[in-house]
Amino acid sequence: MAGSVLKIAGRRLSQHTGSGAPVLLRQMFEPKSCTYTYLLGDRESREAVLIDPVLETAQRDAQLVKELGLRLLYAVNTHCHADHITGSGLLRSLLPGCQSVISRLSGAQADWHIEDGDSIQFGRFALETRASPGHTPGCVTFVLNDHSMAFTGDALLIRGCGRTDFQQGCAETLYHSVHEKIFTLPGNCLIYPAHDYHGLTVSTVEEERTLNPRLTLSCEEFVKVMDKLNLPKPQQIGEWLRIWTPGSEGGAGGLDTWV
Repeated sequence: MAGSVLKIAGRRLSQHTGSGAPVLLRQMFEPKSCTYTYLLGDRESREAVLIDPVLETAQRDAQLVKELGLRLLYAVNTHCHADHITGSGLLRSLLPGCQSVISRLSGAQADWHIEDGDSIQFGRFALETRASPGHTPGCVTFVLNDHSMAFTGDALLIRGCGRTDFQQGCAETLYHSVHEKIFTLPGNCLIYPAHDYHGLTVSTVEEERTLNPRLTLSCEEFVKVMDKLNLPKPQQIGEWLRIWTPGSEGGAGGLDTWV
């Protein structure tokens, strides 16, 4: 399955927004955690941002940035992922001038702590930050300035959503986040999630508003469904706990908590 997803995710994608050349968009895949990383760039200024990089594929991402002649301004994270370690710290070393970005509510250290409403500028384009907690308290969704696409992290997946049974998750909060911060976008707005486990790469707001089996439920029904999921722990939860447990070697407050 991972091989077929890689072929699909490797397609070259682009989207028009405003005047001039369209935004450059590349969707990349990390098979172990089924994570999507997104590279967005301005074809005119060559400024770029990278969303949700993974440590194991940071070298690949840096190479692509160089091959395309881009200047990476920011490595941004939709939240602190428990199923993989972010690659933004390594990218700061590989690509001097790149800054790491994450929500102030994440608890992680970064060059820039963003909040709801903040704008991340790259050339003629910008990503609007929309707080979308519930999977974790620090989850955010990044929306391109013309509302043509949204990068939803684990808050909204294709026909699903992120789990809420650890990392201070809350099903009711997630439900309201999706309905108030994502489903209020235009119906044709493209949805790019942080993960997919079925070979799907993109959806739309209208599709998820009408077809998502969890988020078309009432809030009360949604909470009941989420409470009964009984999902296995993420594969890399041990490493995540080592990094984020206060007092442990490399734990919260140490160098490893940088993103």
